[in-house]
Amino acid sequence: MLEFNILTEFSSTYCIGICAFLIPANLFATSSTIILVLLKRPTIQVWQTAFIASFFALLMILHVCAWFMMGVVMAPTYILLGLASICLFANLRAVLSNKYQHSGG
Repeated sequence: MLEFNILTEFSSTYCIGICAFLIPANLFATSSTIILVLLKRPTIQVWQTAFIASFFALLMILHVCAWFMMGVVMAPTYILLGLASICLFANLRAVLSNKYQHSGG
């Protein structure tokens, strides 16, 4: 079972490392998804990159939620939440737009 105390402790202990990995990973993976859509690559490739990018965005949201549970309410928490939300939305939009491009609609 998932212990929230362990999650918040891990998140606070390794925050710099988590953010140093997840911020570029979110931006790179989401950019890759958008580029694949613009290049009209096969749907399976777009779905794969969107899945990976969404996974990174959800990890970022989980990290931010851990900070909210600890009571840390600062500008960086909202900025990271916004970044992750924008990445999730961009991936969803890319998948939907690629779906409609290939279906002729």
